[in-house]
Amino acid sequence: MELLKQRIIQAGSNLGNGILKVDSFINHQVDPELMDACGREFARRFANAGATKILTAEISGIAPALSTAMYLKLPVVYARKRKPITMPDQVLLTLAPSHTKGRTVELIVSPEFLGNTEKVLIIDDFLASGQTILGLVRLTEIAGANIVGIGTLIEKAFEGGRSKFQHLNIPVESLAIIAEMPDDQIIFQE
Repeated sequence: MELLKQRIIQAGSNLGNGILKVDSFINHQVDPELMDACGREFARRFANAGATKILTAEISGIAPALSTAMYLKLPVVYARKRKPITMPDQVLLTLAPSHTKGRTVELIVSPEFLGNTEKVLIIDDFLASGQTILGLVRLTEIAGANIVGIGTLIEKAFEGGRSKFQHLNIPVESLAIIAEMPDDQIIFQE
């Protein structure tokens, strides 16, 4: 998606060690017009997937998931990283290592919002090592639901995360794929 690539080039920063800073338009401050365009594109790509729910991880996945859900007319469920007191005692829970946080985080979903009849489309901000998305896959499997697709705004192909989902035989779509990030450069895959 050319609009997203241009924004990454204009406002993104290669911080080294495979870290891409996109805080000014995705991860801290959100550009609603860009998210709307990304949601429209995800909806186009997954229009025939048959999804009944969209699943993401808090917090950076919420904006692209919500904009996609608006176009597909689906509810969004997001995996919490802390269990609020309003959540039931019995929850769906898994652990996922976080590269940017430098620690393992919990991903928690209430079973009342992710049941075994659901067809789940996972939408997130990044696909890098694939660990967060693998956590969302595990939550979906624990719930007994089916995964119908995975969509990410930005994929760092050089980290190999996509290969972790081949066994699922589902579409994996990334709107901007980065082939490599040498020095201070960002090189997109064509």
